[in-house]
Amino acid sequence: MSLALTSRLNLKLSSQLKKIHLASHRLRLTSIQQRNNVLKISADFLLAQKNIILKANMKDLNLLQANTPPAFKDRLRLDVARIEHMAASLRQVASLPDPLAEESESQLLKNGLHLRKIRSPLGVIFMIFESRPNVAVEAFSMGIKSGNAMILRGGKESQNTVAALYRILKKALLKSKLPANSLWGITDSDRKIVNQLLKQKKYIDVVVPRGGEKLIEFVVKNSQIPIIKNDRGLCHVYVHSDADLKMAVKILVNAKTQRPSVCNSMETILAHQAVAKTLLPKVYLAMAEFQVKWFTDPKSKSILKGMRHVKRATKKNWSTEYLNQTLNCKVVSSVEKAISHIEKYGSGHSESIVTASALTAKKFQNEIDAAVVYWNASTRFTDGFEFGLGGELGISTQKLHVRGPVGLVALTSERWVVDGTGQIR
Repeated sequence: MSLALTSRLNLKLSSQLKKIHLASHRLRLTSIQQRNNVLKISADFLLAQKNIILKANMKDLNLLQANTPPAFKDRLRLDVARIEHMAASLRQVASLPDPLAEESESQLLKNGLHLRKIRSPLGVIFMIFESRPNVAVEAFSMGIKSGNAMILRGGKESQNTVAALYRILKKALLKSKLPANSLWGITDSDRKIVNQLLKQKKYIDVVVPRGGEKLIEFVVKNSQIPIIKNDRGLCHVYVHSDADLKMAVKILVNAKTQRPSVCNSMETILAHQAVAKTLLPKVYLAMAEFQVKWFTDPKSKSILKGMRHVKRATKKNWSTEYLNQTLNCKVVSSVEKAISHIEKYGSGHSESIVTASALTAKKFQNEIDAAVVYWNASTRFTDGFEFGLGGELGISTQKLHVRGPVGLVALTSERWVVDGTGQIR
């Protein structure tokens, strides 16, 4: 890029950043009724213009290369049910309590100063995502509800779909009389724009990358802005020796096959040796219709001898996030061995144990260092909508500020408001 082009790009970005920075100040002064109203209007507009959205989405799907992985196509694809879910998510966020109304602490000092700790918006949030266009709507709803202005930039594969969504959301802002510049939807796929924005700490308060490992690495390497990182999900389900096997089969099948292309799907089964011979053939047969490919350790391969789509696992398999109908399987001798395996290969996202013992479950939940740890449930519930948060900006696997589904409260910070009567120090 020439110096002249770079200068023009910087000038254009600077102008837009000033507008959204100003909009964020105006947005934080709006009432909860105004912010809820724009979400309800957005939901109505999405449903009314679903045919326009689907047409744009089909255009994106048709532009994909023939060898595009099925999991990627699934993340990009929209249908009427998914648009209805997006609208329902908007309405659910609108029904949630105002995250800015919370006063978490109040005290009166001996000198008469009255201290209150209250929640405030982060300001301007820059969200970078890849192929899932519904992320744009979720991010918009969570950001606006919590009083934050949003910069959204999706992957080039979803360019037409997100452009249609941005136009609809902009119309909703205008109709509700909120600042139109509260949303800046970027459709230009040039990565140089992202790289420039990652340096704009004067105007952008937080950056949220949501996508594959390469995207996360790029943002971490180049950003001068604080990051809420949504890393990969290499999730395990461990079935203990005393587990209800009928329950275990249902959980394992759901965790792997219900929607394998998302980060909360299971990638590895860990089966206690006391139940493995009975459990694994049942799971294999239950997953047969999905043509799941299995990578196994020697013990589980022996149990599944003669079954199709069963191969020996390599060291690389245990650390692979497939995001498709492929899984790993290992037989372990104890809950300690299961925990050790997860500590070595897990990504700190979501892990689950199936057991009848509360003591064993608590041991697992206490020792596994992940954002979400389940007992007798599928990992597929790690989701802002399922958790009752209305949506999410992703699943944070980091430990500072927020961990797990990034909901409304996570998009605020606490500050002190102090009332005095002339006190000096």
